[in-house]
Amino acid sequence: MDGIKYAVFTDKSIRLLGKNQYTSNVESGSTRTEIKHWVELFFGVKVIAMNSHRLPGSIPPLRKKRT
Repeated sequence: MDGIKYAVFTDKSIRLLGKNQYTSNVESGSTRTEIKHWVELFFGVKVIAMNSHRLPGSIPPLRKKRT
């Protein structure tokens, strides 16, 4: 399992476990097709639907100019 880093356990993700919906963090360069393939191989299930998103990068703080 190269691509899947770890499972996420928050209040919402624990609620979703009851609906057989799982949450995990994956490597940043992974595509939806790769993630689907990894989940199907590792858990032995058929993935019906999947949501994914990329977090926005951080913006460096602006430096104040000395006068």
